[in-house]
This record gives sequence, C-alpha cells and structure tokens, in this order.
Amino acid sequence: METSSIDEIRHAFDEALKSVEHKKDLQDLKVEYLGKKGKVTGLMKEMKNLSEEDKPVYGQKVNEVRTHIQGIIDDTLEKFENEALEAQLKAETIDVSLPGRRFQLGSPHPLSRTIEDIEDFFIGLGYRVAEGYEVETDYYNFEALNLPKSHPARDMQDTFYFSDEILLRTHTSPVQVRTMRSEKGGGPVKIICPGKVYRRDSDDATHSHQFTQIEGLVVDENIRMSDLKGTLQLFAKEIFGPDREIRLRPSYFPFTEPSVEVDISCFNCRGAGCSVCKDSGWIEILGAGMVHPNVLEMAGFDPDKFSGFAFGMGPDRVAMLKYGIEDIRNFYTNDIRFINQFKPTEDGGVHNESI
Repeated sequence: METSSIDEIRHAFDEALKSVEHKKDLQDLKVEYLGKKGKVTGLMKEMKNLSEEDKPVYGQKVNEVRTHIQGIIDDTLEKFENEALEAQLKAETIDVSLPGRRFQLGSPHPLSRTIEDIEDFFIGLGYRVAEGYEVETDYYNFEALNLPKSHPARDMQDTFYFSDEILLRTHTSPVQVRTMRSEKGGGPVKIICPGKVYRRDSDDATHSHQFTQIEGLVVDENIRMSDLKGTLQLFAKEIFGPDREIRLRPSYFPFTEPSVEVDISCFNCRGAGCSVCKDSGWIEILGAGMVHPNVLEMAGFDPDKFSGFAFGMGPDRVAMLKYGIEDIRNFYTNDIRFINQFKPTEDGGVHNESI
C-alpha cells in the first residue's frame, strides 16, 4: 500500500471530526479509526505485503497518523468534558444573595417530655433507669410478684397472651424482679423502670390497650414507709408545683404490703373542689407500698434483713393532668396539630398554648 493511502485516511479523519458534536460521536469515530477493525489498524496489517526495506518507513508513517488521531481525540474529549462541567456548574450555581430557607422546629411530645422530666427527677435522687422486655413470661409478670396462677387479682390485669406462659407485660414490674435477681440478694437496689405496657382494655378518652408506665423500686436495709412518703412528696412538688401536697389512702396490691393509693392536692382549685378533682380536692396519681416479703424472698433477698418500697404511675395520666389534655388517644394519633400546641419555653419546659 502506498503512503498516499495513509494521507487519505488522515485527511478523512480530519474531515469527519468536523461533524462531531457529542461525546458519543467522538467515541464512534475513535472506534472507526483506532478500533481493532479500524482503518489505522488495517494499515498495519498491510505491512506483511511490503519489502523489508519499505516496512520501517511505512510503519513510521502509520504511527504518525495514529498519534495524530489519538491526540486530537484526547483534546476533543477534554473539551467536551470541560464544557459539560461548566454547564453543570452554571446550572447548580447558588445565588447567595437570596434569603435562606427557614427551618421549622418541632415541639416536644408532651408524653415524651413528661417521661424525661420524671426520669430526670429520680436520676437526681440517685436512681438508675432500668429497662426490660415487653414480651414476658408468666413467671416474671405474675408469679414472682406474689400472683400465683389461681390468684383472683390476675383478672384485673386483662392480659394479652401468646401462650400459657408467654404474654405482653401488663406492667413494668418484671423489670424490678429481674433487677433484684441480678443482684443475688446483695443490694441495694434503686431503680425506675419506664416503658410500654399492654392490657386488653377498650380505648376511650381515659383508657388505652397500650400505654406507658414508670415504676420505682428501692431495696436496702432499714427502708421504711416514711422514706416512700418523703420521696413521693418531693416528686409531687417537682412535677406539679411547690404547693402540692399528697395523701396516702390504704389500698391493696399483691406485691406490696402495706399498699396505698397516692393522691395530690388539686392544682386547679387548690382543694376547694372542681371538675378536675371531681369536687374532692384531691387527684389520684399512682399506687405504692412496701415490697411484700414474698417478693423479696423469691428475688433472692432475705426479708428479715432487707426491706423496700415500690411505686407505679402512668406518665400518660401525669401528662394529661399537667397539660390539661382530656383525651389519652391524642398521644397516639400522630396529629401534628396536637403536637404543635406544646411549645418549648426558655427554661426548658413546655407551654400548652391550648390552656
């Protein structure tokens, strides 16, 4: 093949390059000339037909064309890439003179905030937060709490059962039992147990099949009823205001003896009687009592040496009283209009704009 054919291929490439407008066109042109079956590759295959004297000159010419084509392709590709980058930068340019977008901050959920406030108070008294399983065994939910299988008080719990031995916990008391057993009778124990609990209840303004509970437990030597009363008095003043008082009424719980219902003086009428306290001047907020000796013994503690008190409250009810919420279902319906009523205050509290 004559060198004029090499020049013709070079000229044909230069002409074809003029019609290239996109990166893909350039890639197709590269394959046409430099690919395995390309025109320049075809020139090299002709070397076998040349004499030994002509091969060096011919090979040099072909390499010059290959270098020429490759160089132009590289330069053109770089140009396309630069143009694409410039277009992208232009499209993504940010006008810093425009006003910024305002981010709307959310409000703390009143139930979550109430739980945090209760936790903070008891942590300040030296308690630690303990958590446990929502799916529990019958033993930890009932039997270890002095509620054998035949005990009539089980009917009050109205439990969700998976089987005869597996259930959804009806209170957070199993956490107390598991914690006491982990101490192997050594003590002391000082915990609060927040979490969800479940009971087969009809949902209405004041009841829910799922709700939250916080229980507390103190076990040590020489724990008395006066310790329980003093703790709950401090709690009432911290959560409901410094003017609150408490009263203890005799009650019955299988896992405490003696047992009491705890009321706080009405923060709405200050004891005069109103619709909030049902004209009694008092509002029930929790149950409590001294840990039953049977519970201590089953948990590995010597009831002749150790004593303790326990209490349990519903943060749902506490939040309803504190913020004037009339329907417990508002906590679980995820209505943003309800949440937005509760705005953070400068002191870290929550203000209910609806009351």
